[in-house]
Amino acid sequence: MEASALARALAEAGIPATLSYMGRVERPKQQPIPVRIGGFGGVPGLVSYLRDHQVTHLVDATHPFAAQMSTNAVHAAAQTGTPLIALTRPAWEPGPGDLWTRVPDMAAAVAALKGPPRRVMLAIGRMHLAEFAAQPQHHYLLRLVDDPTEPPPLPHHSVIVDRGPFSTDADAALMRDHAIDLVVSKNAGGTGSVSKLVAARALGLPVLMIDRPQIPPRAIAHDVAAVLDWLTP
Repeated sequence: MEASALARALAEAGIPATLSYMGRVERPKQQPIPVRIGGFGGVPGLVSYLRDHQVTHLVDATHPFAAQMSTNAVHAAAQTGTPLIALTRPAWEPGPGDLWTRVPDMAAAVAALKGPPRRVMLAIGRMHLAEFAAQPQHHYLLRLVDDPTEPPPLPHHSVIVDRGPFSTDADAALMRDHAIDLVVSKNAGGTGSVSKLVAARALGLPVLMIDRPQIPPRAIAHDVAAVLDWLTP
């Protein structure tokens, strides 16, 4: 979401830029600037790309949980002397009426699901689904951006294929229809998927919230305007 908004702003401002996708989404949005798809090959590959393409500024607009890519960007920027800023959403914080249990990582989230069967909305994307096979007693509701290419590795599950932003009313109805009694979520921040947390609050449902991974220190912006100011001082 942030990367697409930045791409539009850069195109409107006439600032030459390239948007890089990792390639994990089958139907990426059309963009108004050139696009490349695929990994770089770790820090050495990103260093080579920055030098070969004479990149003057690097904006990390990856998902807050793309820890490896963000870490690689910090190291590659340092090695090449390329100015770097991260465009990222402020993390969510619990408010009145929220029933959050915070865990530090995905492994802790899996461990926290020990116990009797429950109906769990697993709002974490598709990359970590296999880890939850360690808790096969639950029925998992999975909301994915793309149709899975193979059955999810969970013996009891339902799949909803949809792309946000979502509404609170729709998410509340989804939770009621599937008799959800626990929501598992990454702390992605932003507005595109916060509706599930608002819906959980309204329904009195507990949320198992996975904290963001640690990233090396870097400059951070929370909106596109701040990035444009950084690019054009």
